[in-house]
Formats: sequence, structure tokens, C-alpha cells
Amino acid sequence: MPTSRVQSLRIPFPHCTPPPKALSSLPKEKGNKMLRKLFLTLTLALTLSLTLRAAEGMWIPALLRSLNETDMKAMGLKLSAEDIYSVNKSSLKDAIVLFGGGCTAEVVSTQGLILTNHHCGFSQIQSHSSVEHDYLTDGFWAMTKADELSNPGLTATFIVRIEDVTARVLDGTAGLDPASRAARVAANMQTIKSATEKAEPKHQVDIKPFFYGNEFYMIVTKTFRDVRLVGAPPGGVGKFGGDTDNWMWPRHTGDFSVFRIYANGDNEPADYSADNKPYVPGYSLPVSVKGTQPGDFTMVYGFPGQTQQYLHSSAVKFVIGEMNPRAIAMRDKSLALINETMASSDRLRIAYASKQARIANAWKKWIGECKGLERLHAVEMKQAMERKFADLVGKNPELSGVYGNVLQELEGHYAAGKQYLMARSMLVEFFYTGPEALRFASAFAGLADNYPKLVEDGKLADEIRKLKESTTGFYKNYDPMTDQKILAALYPMYIEGLDPALRPDIHAGLSAKYANDWNRYAAEAFSKSVFTDEARLNAFLDKFSKKSPKVIQNDPIYLLQKSVTAAWKDKAAAQAGAFEAKLQDLMRVYVKGMMTVFNDKKYWPDANSTLRVAYGKIEGSEPQDGVIYKPYTTMAGVLEKYVPGDREFDLPQRLVDMARNKQYGQYANAKGDLVVAFTASNQTTGGNSGSPVIDGSGNLIGINFDRSWESTMSDIMYDPERCRNIVADIRYILWVIDNYAGAGHLIQEMKIVR
Repeated sequence: MPTSRVQSLRIPFPHCTPPPKALSSLPKEKGNKMLRKLFLTLTLALTLSLTLRAAEGMWIPALLRSLNETDMKAMGLKLSAEDIYSVNKSSLKDAIVLFGGGCTAEVVSTQGLILTNHHCGFSQIQSHSSVEHDYLTDGFWAMTKADELSNPGLTATFIVRIEDVTARVLDGTAGLDPASRAARVAANMQTIKSATEKAEPKHQVDIKPFFYGNEFYMIVTKTFRDVRLVGAPPGGVGKFGGDTDNWMWPRHTGDFSVFRIYANGDNEPADYSADNKPYVPGYSLPVSVKGTQPGDFTMVYGFPGQTQQYLHSSAVKFVIGEMNPRAIAMRDKSLALINETMASSDRLRIAYASKQARIANAWKKWIGECKGLERLHAVEMKQAMERKFADLVGKNPELSGVYGNVLQELEGHYAAGKQYLMARSMLVEFFYTGPEALRFASAFAGLADNYPKLVEDGKLADEIRKLKESTTGFYKNYDPMTDQKILAALYPMYIEGLDPALRPDIHAGLSAKYANDWNRYAAEAFSKSVFTDEARLNAFLDKFSKKSPKVIQNDPIYLLQKSVTAAWKDKAAAQAGAFEAKLQDLMRVYVKGMMTVFNDKKYWPDANSTLRVAYGKIEGSEPQDGVIYKPYTTMAGVLEKYVPGDREFDLPQRLVDMARNKQYGQYANAKGDLVVAFTASNQTTGGNSGSPVIDGSGNLIGINFDRSWESTMSDIMYDPERCRNIVADIRYILWVIDNYAGAGHLIQEMKIVR
């Protein structure tokens, strides 16, 4: 799930806009109450600054013993910190998996069986689906290991160890200017990395900065490359509620899928082979069907992607007030067109399912995030804390000499770099999220620009073969008419979002030729391009000659993508890089200053896709005036939402019949109901999708899959009264696997705790 980053130009930004009518019906707090709450909140910010609140934080597991073990035990943890993370013995960390590049999974059997979210495995499920075998709708279950489906490119990564290398990385940096310091840090990191990789050739090594470069940790991992699809529930379970319920509570979605990790004969990572065996893990999580109660301890163990809790108020203001409306408006347009396409046929529904989910997920999350930040008066709270910081620094000459100007420099730096932030955001929304033909055409640059060299080296035929192979997968999930409409709708919005000096060179000519009639431009470009028709492109590649590179170079779609990417590269990338380098150094000083000035607090580093632990308890919330959320949902709520034939709320008839007859077996609670989902006060973000939710005894009780809409601002500002993560209850998951799907052999692999 996408997350928001303002300070980093490598990650898409959050985007705000007034929500559509369907999302704007939530009750509003009265003005006087809000003013009173603001006064109290600002007072709290002034007096307590960054006081850690209950359940807040994403903690480095290697540091739990010194920072969190006492607090966690007081909340109900029965394990030791060594049980959670150890390099000397088997521990919970050995069951936690980085799934692909952006989700978490957990090992639940000694045969390498792993659970993650349905939306994390969605692209793999979609890739195996067709009109004849519609696994997105009907689900998929491998009744034997021979039936499990391979997924080229999908990986499962385990943490070997996390090591503090701060002193080694910062060696020799004292007194250096920012540029020299950065160079020395980079050199030291490479030295450490190379030495570790040489000593441990079976492992991968990465070194990441924490607290904006005040600390550094080396992450040593082992990555498995043969991960097979074992099971997926029908869409009526795994995606129940669709976009309407996404980021919402109450929730009734069985958001899970099942995979298996395979290894070679030595239990080591290997490419796919029929001879590979199920991986024998260092640890597998016991699975509890005992049930839970409000107030029970919960722990989320996974790989949260990105948070930005230390943002300067100028950045938060920019997110809410300037950059966001444009990007959200672009997604409004593309989603409307894609939804129309998906409704037109089953083939196109399957083809666009993964794309639509990816675009819509971030779109709705960003709207909720900004509503939450505005409701909390996040800018004012940040400004109050900054005034407190400045006041304390100003009273201490020693601190003033180091931190006295950092706030003013940050504010001025954001003001000076806004056009590059906007250019990056517009590039993401148009080129990477917009018309697919542009990205597809960019893959042909080598053929267009290096033809003589390819001929000389005898590699032309191989290059053409690879490109032809790529066309099959591309056009399987592509509709040129939809893409044409997306180009026409998004191009003018992209242009309007750019500083005129940063616009692509092609624009002036296109604007004059087509008189800003972008529908006419898109229609002509798509009718002439070789990249918008599979048969036309394959025929072109079959007859490729020395004149053919010119055809690519003059192709209207190729010309547009080249000009768009060149505009970023030639006009903005270097400036953006310099902006970020200075920003990172300012933030390093600022965060160090906060940790020095407010030195009686415990600090957790922003999430950065490294292994973390968050802890809290099962609890509901009262996110707005007059709104009370209970912590559990059940199958009764699923049946209440059920609408036969509806795109988002339909269910398989067999599941409906079983639910109406309450055929829940051992998975029912004491009242005879089946719990579907629950909320807890663990701080989570994108990347925590699929994370195990673990009880105080170390048992799996659910799979994290979402946050409530009122919680999405927690990447920037956590509110313990509102922020709740949403969890698929493990009993519902097991019931679907066992009773509904008849895949009880998978349950037999697990260690079930009754």
C-alpha cells in the first residue's frame, strides 16, 4: 500500500482534496468543541512536546530489551525480548517475511506455508487468472503441492540480523561540511557492506540511515526466489466491500492469501525448480483459535514502509494546501475511466483489476489522511512544538550555536523547492500512474537509439525477441481506448501542475498544433503509434530494418514519453537532488536537536521498510463526535452488507448458505458467531499489510490489512484516540480455508492453539 513522503523525492507524496460525496457524509464536530479541543491539544504539545503516547511507535526489534520490554510486559506480553528477536536462537523474527517488495507475510507451518493479505498477493492471483479460470472471482486452492502455482519474480526475505553500525559509518565525519560528510558516510557504508558480503556470500546486506542519518543499522537478509501460490479466497471474501469499504470501519473483508516458500535440497534459496522442496523455517507461528477480548495485548511484527513523524510544519502545510488537490484530481479522472472499462466485460475487469486497486487504494487513503491532519490541526500543533523548541534553544547558548537557525532554514528551503516537489508529484501521477503506453514505449529506447551497436554485436535478434515477449504480457492487461482517454484527461492536468519552466519541450508545439484539444491529440497519437496495437507492433518488429529505428523515434507516443522524462531529467532532477541532499542534512540536525532538547522522551525512528514491532491492545474508538466504533465485526455484518450481483458486496452462494446456518464449527466464538475482523491500537502503515498480529503468548490471532479512514494521518501524526489498525481475525481465515474451501490439509500443517 502506498505511503506518503514529502521529504523524499523517491517516493510518491500524499495528496488531499475535498472528498467525493460518497466519502463526505461523516458527522462533523461542532466549532466550539473543536476550539476547546485545539486549545487542549496545543497546550499538550507545548507542555509535553513529543511525549510518547500509549501504543505509538514502530520499534527496532533488536532494541526491545532496552527500550520497550518493561512497557510491553505491563500491557500483557508474556514473552521476553529475546523470544521476539534473537540472533542466537530461534525466535519470532524467523517467521516474519518481507513478501515481494512491499508487504509482510508470516510462516505458519514447518513446510514453508505463509499467510499474507489478498491484496498483497493480488497481482499474482490476477496473473494466473483468465475468463476461463477466474481466480479473482472464484478463488484458487491447491489441493496438493503439485497444484501450487509458481510466480516468477516473487521473493520472500528473512532477516538474519540487525546490527548497529553507527560508529563505523560516522567514523571520520566530525567537523566535515555536509557534502564531505555525505561522501565519507557513503564510503564507510560501502566498506562495511563489502566486507560483510564477502564474509557471508549467501546473504544480502543493506545499511540504512535512521533518524535522518543520526544512526545507522546494517540489515543482513536471506531471500528465497521460489514462492508459489497455494490458495486465495473468492473475491467476495478477499475483496469484500471493494473501494466503498476500503480504509473504513466497520470492515468485513477476508483479506488473506496463502503461499509457500520452496528451497533447494540444502534448504537454501534457489530459482524455481520442480526439484525444490518446501522450505523448513527457523520458526513458525502457532495459530490461536481461542479467541480474544477487548483490552488484550497485540503486537504487529512486520516491514512498515514509510512514515514522516518529524516533518516541519511547512511541509505539512504544503501537503495539505498545495500539492495534493492536483494529484487527487488526476486519480479521480483515471479511476472513472478505468471503472467504466472494467464494467464493460469480464476480460477487461480481470485485466484492470490490479491497476484499479493500486490507484484507488492510495487515492482514498490520501483523502482520509488529509482530513485527519486538518481535524487534528496538525500544522498548528507542529508550529506550537517548533515554537517550544526555538524558545528552549534560544535560552541555551550552547544549543543555540548548533540548532538556532535550523527551523528558519527548513522553512526557507521548503519554500524554495516547492516547484521541484510538484514536478516530481506530477511525473509520478502522469508517467508512472497514467497512460500505460508511455511506459511501454520507453522500453524500446535501446532498440531505437542503439541499432548500429546491436547489429555490430550480433544482439539485434535477441533484443527484438525479448521485446516481442514483453508485448504478450502487456497487451493481456491493456485496452488502448481506455488508455487513450486517460492520456487526453491527464495530460493537461499534468501540464497545469508544472512550473512553466519545467514543462516538456514538446508541449509548445502540441498546444499550437491541436489548439489545446487534447482529445483530438490523443486520438491521433493512438491511431498512428505502433505501441497502441499488438498486431501492428508485432508486424513492425517482424520486419525490423535499418530504417525502423527512425519509425520509433518519430512515433507520437514515443516522442511524448521521451519529452516528459527528459523534462524531469534535464530541468528538475539535479535541482531536486540538491534540494533533497540539503533537506536531509537539515532534518538530521533538526531531529538531533529535538532529541537533545526534549531528552526525557523515548524516540522511535521513522519507518523505512525495515523490520519493526508495534504494540497495543484490542480496542474500538470514538473517532468523531457521536461516532462509536466497536472493536469486532462478525459474519452477521457480512450478511447485512451482502447484495447479490453487486460488484463490491456480492458473495458466493455457498458461503451465504453456510453463514445463514451458522456452520462455523470450531471457529465460532462463545456466542456461536464467527468474528471476521477486529481493530487494535497498533501503529501501522503501508508495508504492514500482511503482518501477523500476535497475542501476548506469541500466537497468531490475525493478519493486519488496513487502518480506519480516521487513522490514515498517522504516517505524519499519530492520535491514540482515533488511530486503529484493522485485522482479519484468524478464525475467519481458517474457517474459509477449512470449512468453506475444503482445504483442511493446510490447517493440518499448522500448530493450532485451542
